[in-house]
Amino acid sequence: MQQTTNAIVMIRPVAFRMNEQTAVNNYYQKVLDGLLPSTVNAKAQQEFDTFVEKLRAVGVDVTVIDDNLETDTPDSIFPNNWVSFHENGDVALYPMFAENRRQERREDILDTLEEKGFEISNIMDYTSAEEDGFFLEGTGSLLLDRANAKAYCALSPRADEELFIEFCEDFDYAPVIFEAFQTVDGERKLIYHTNVMMCLGETFAVICADCIDDKKERKMVLENLKADKKEIILITEAQVNNFAGNMLEVRGANDKKYIVMSASAHQSLTPKQIAQLENHAEILSSSLDTIEACGGGSARCMMAEVFLPRN
Repeated sequence: MQQTTNAIVMIRPVAFRMNEQTAVNNYYQKVLDGLLPSTVNAKAQQEFDTFVEKLRAVGVDVTVIDDNLETDTPDSIFPNNWVSFHENGDVALYPMFAENRRQERREDILDTLEEKGFEISNIMDYTSAEEDGFFLEGTGSLLLDRANAKAYCALSPRADEELFIEFCEDFDYAPVIFEAFQTVDGERKLIYHTNVMMCLGETFAVICADCIDDKKERKMVLENLKADKKEIILITEAQVNNFAGNMLEVRGANDKKYIVMSASAHQSLTPKQIAQLENHAEILSSSLDTIEACGGGSARCMMAEVFLPRN
């Protein structure tokens, strides 16, 4: 199984803003005072377009799909939470915590991929769990080590343990389960998505071990990464706040590997960490300040990786 892909789907926002429904447990979101919603959306579109240009310039196959105004989907720019695409032709659809995010799931996006020659053989639909109040938000909640058939998950209101285990059984992944915390106003609170504090590359892992308060759990997670011969690059909670955990390794032209992140994540890294990462792949960063502030997500969340077979 490949750990990285050359193909990604990205959703261009039309009414991006801070989503009040996700802000209840996404402590990275901020209100940008004095900016009109239209200004926020225009800035987000500009950041989005520049980011796509940079990815395409190095040969990443980016399928851009426009969001539509009919649905109130302020977070549609983060498609990796509602869908994942797998090498065997499976597509997984996930249950979402915020009601207004459930409308992001669009069949026409799957149709567009099929038109591009990707093969979809089966849809695994977990979305009925929403009715019972259980959630698992795609590759925000799940970090898939596809090559080693392991899935990492930091449990939270958006990542239910039983659902996660069900996913692992369906897709033949060994579950690695833990809790990750951040400090909010002096209190330790669960981090809403695993991919904020951790990134899995082919030969490396970026992780904020300090977020895993339970020492046994921390040791277990690190031992799993070491067992798979990944170089562990530790980041701090301050760097997590700059979205340094929210990176993704992708492949460009001639299978060249890139580690994609935001400018704020890149700027927060030390020279030593940058050197460690550059041993594995070239860094590609782009300014996502508005998207990060209002959306509480960053570069990795904006890219839904496509591992589907191509005809």
